[in-house]
Amino acid sequence: MNRAFLRDLCATAAAALLVAAAVLVGRSIRDFPHILFVDWPPLVGFWGPHTGPGTPAALTVAVLVVGYGPVAAARLPWRALLFAVWASALAWIWSLALIDGWRRGVVDRLTTRYEYLQVVDRFHDIPAALRDFTHHILLHSPGNWPAHVAGHPPAATLTFVLLDRAGLRGGGWAGAWCITLGATACVAVLVTVRLLAGETTARRAAPFVVLAPAAVWMGTSPDAYFAAVAAWSVALLAVAVTRRSRPAAFGAGLLFGLTCYLSYGLTLIALVGAAVVLLARPPARRLLHGLAFSLAGFAIVPLLFSLAGFHWWEAYRLLVERYYQGAGGVRPYGYWVWANLACTVLVVGMATVAGLRRAGAVVIGERGLLRPAGAGPDRSPQLRLALLVTAALLALLAADLSGMSKAETERIWLPFAVWLLPTGALLPSPRAWLAAQAVLALLLNHLLWTGW
Repeated sequence: MNRAFLRDLCATAAAALLVAAAVLVGRSIRDFPHILFVDWPPLVGFWGPHTGPGTPAALTVAVLVVGYGPVAAARLPWRALLFAVWASALAWIWSLALIDGWRRGVVDRLTTRYEYLQVVDRFHDIPAALRDFTHHILLHSPGNWPAHVAGHPPAATLTFVLLDRAGLRGGGWAGAWCITLGATACVAVLVTVRLLAGETTARRAAPFVVLAPAAVWMGTSPDAYFAAVAAWSVALLAVAVTRRSRPAAFGAGLLFGLTCYLSYGLTLIALVGAAVVLLARPPARRLLHGLAFSLAGFAIVPLLFSLAGFHWWEAYRLLVERYYQGAGGVRPYGYWVWANLACTVLVVGMATVAGLRRAGAVVIGERGLLRPAGAGPDRSPQLRLALLVTAALLALLAADLSGMSKAETERIWLPFAVWLLPTGALLPSPRAWLAAQAVLALLLNHLLWTGW
């Protein structure tokens, strides 16, 4: 047993202790009524061992990915691998969701009193609803929006309104939308990793991006859909700065603009985008052209919403006030500022914890300089991956320290968590680590009735 593996075990043991502390301390705090607002801290959910129709499928997917994932990732043609990753992620997310049954695991998730489908009928006149949107954010305003509608810009709600208008009504179609698009986040992450850290690194990361405990909350949380939009904005930016693609630059800006109007907190994904640009080190002319097209694309969504009468900054100011009017004003920052990190451990799994430790060692120990992406052989793909992941980790920590993410981060931070998963590429013995990921996901979904 070498030193690196022992350090991996120490890191995972420390993470397990963090989770245990969050559970034990959370349970003691929970005895005080109306403080934590969760039944099984640090996660939203409650204890209830169960099986369901998705159990056999989930076990089958786990066995197949653990047994054949690393070999398939190494041998499949690149485009076939991307399709296989998306299909495998779909199977994994769907099977986990169906452990709770079709209705509770899929349909009802987006029809609770907090969710977007509750207000679809109030958007019969979309322009009028957008002009009036900010008037219903505060808790004591007439006809105040449900928590998740008030807590997000209106592009999130409009997505489900438009699905309803297209005839795809109800929680089943909404859940299918979130799962189908959410699974593509895995593909976007791998495209980015390949462009910045090389194809070998991306292939090694592929099974870890698929078989993640995060899939428990990607079916069927709207945050999985948000994660996909944010991930593709970063992936298109990577294409733009490494391949000089103006359409990709425009698309990256357009999707980043949409990302900002899906979730206020996802403006932090700009840190990952900045890391992409710094790692690619494009020539000045390519960078300027790319930025120009990206800004042109980015301007479209804010312009459309502003012309419709919705103003982002005004709404965000009211959201902060609404946040502290509700559970956010009561939940103790002193607990959640570190218990959120315990949630993240459960979302990304122990393989990612070990991978993050190795990424940190790479960053600290690296002495060489990075070469621009596409400029010939690069001796530091691990450093490139480590720096990309570090940017996502910094975005997550910024969200944590802001105090605007107290609890529920198992779903809220999915757009950041998917960028931590590729650190599995740094690990030896991938099958053992993949098995650990699968076991954690299966235990979480079979032992808890999760809230998202």
